[in-house]
Amino acid sequence: MEESASDSAMFVVGVDGSEASVEALRQAQRLAVPVGAKVLATAYWDDPQVYAGYVAMGIDRFEERVMIILNDALEQAFGQEIPPNVIPRVVRGHPRDSLIDASRHADMIVVGRRGHGGFGGLLLGSVSSACVAHAHCPVLVVHSPDKDQRKSSRENV
Repeated sequence: MEESASDSAMFVVGVDGSEASVEALRQAQRLAVPVGAKVLATAYWDDPQVYAGYVAMGIDRFEERVMIILNDALEQAFGQEIPPNVIPRVVRGHPRDSLIDASRHADMIVVGRRGHGGFGGLLLGSVSSACVAHAHCPVLVVHSPDKDQRKSSRENV
């Protein structure tokens, strides 16, 4: 039995809780539905280099906190009903390196771009630019919606 392209299509979305990453989730889903792709909504975490000091100060449980951020982003993107093709996951690793690694098995990487306005807003962030430069599959970089788009998307929910 031959496997169709839609059986294995997978879009990996980098989620950090920003408005741009929430919009990246929405755009990935819009593109995934017509082709029957899965959307891996992925949030990344790693121990800081001085992890022992953080634990001593009571600043730990990074993975749990990232899961909360991911769940909040999914709710912002889709409401209470997460589409069945969207698979949330938390991965230990640096977002840039982990997304590039994930691109080896993905059909597309989708990331948000945090524009900072002015000249800086013309530049991609370090994660998005690294993905564009080094990914092994197509990369979609999504901008944060402007204020009018945010207002109309909230009214349509």
